[in-house]
Amino acid sequence: QYSPENVAGADGEIDPTEITFPGCSCRSSSCAAPECSCLRRGDNYSGQCLRGAEQGGFARPVFECNALCGCGERCQNRLVQRGLRLRLQVFRTPAKGWGVRALEHVPRGRFVCEYAGEVLGLAEARRRIRAQSPQDPNYIMALREHLHDGRVLETFVDPTRVGNVGRFLNHSCEPNLFMVPVRVDSMVPRLALFAATDIPAGEELTYDYSGRFHNSAGSSREHKPLEEDNGLRKPCYCGSPACASFLPWDSSLFSTP
Repeated sequence: QYSPENVAGADGEIDPTEITFPGCSCRSSSCAAPECSCLRRGDNYSGQCLRGAEQGGFARPVFECNALCGCGERCQNRLVQRGLRLRLQVFRTPAKGWGVRALEHVPRGRFVCEYAGEVLGLAEARRRIRAQSPQDPNYIMALREHLHDGRVLETFVDPTRVGNVGRFLNHSCEPNLFMVPVRVDSMVPRLALFAATDIPAGEELTYDYSGRFHNSAGSSREHKPLEEDNGLRKPCYCGSPACASFLPWDSSLFSTP
C-alpha cells in the first residue's frame, strides 16, 4: 500500500500523525529566526543539519512549522511536509533488484524524498525482524538520534507493507544522499533524504544504511559480526571503491532485550 507519509504501525503504539507541538504565532508568509518559536527549537535548512557533523559535535534538531502555526503554506520552514517534488523513477538494476533514480538534475542540499512506512515500537520491530528468513528483504529502518546528554532516541519505520518510493533506495558505501530526521507536528521524526552532492539525471540514488555517512564517528551501532552471524549478512553490490563487501550489520534487533 503506497503512503507518502508515515502511518501508525499495526501495534498501535505510536501515532505519527498526532499533533503535539504548539504552533508559532508568526503572521508573515515566511518565518524567520529568532522570532519564530519553531525555528528557535532547533536548526533550519541553511544550518548544520544539511552540512553533516563530520567536524565533530552535534547537529541541532530540525523542527518545521506545523498545522497549528500562523504562517502560510509558502513558509520557507515548510519543506519535507510538502512532499515529493522531483521526478523519480523506480527501475530494475543489474544486481541489486529495484533501485531509484532521478529523471532530472538534483542540486546539492535538495530534499529528495522521505523514507516512510509504519512507525513501530521496539517490541514489534524486534518481532518482525525475528520472523524474517535470511533470504527475506529487510526494510525496517532503525533510526538512532544521539543526544548531548548521552541519551538515544530510537524510531523504527517499516515500509514492507505500507510505504513510499523510499523503500526502493539501495545502500551505497559512497552514497549521494543522506538522511535528516525532521519533526513537523510531533516528536516522531520524518526520515528525510537530501542530496549530498550534485546528482546528474539518471544516476541511481543511494544512501548509507548504517547512518555513518554525514554523521560523527561512533554514531552507528554497526559492528563486526560473530562467526555465527555471517549467514545473516547480505553482500553489497554498490561497486564503489570503498565498498565494504557486505551491507551494514546491526544485531540489536536480533538480540534478547
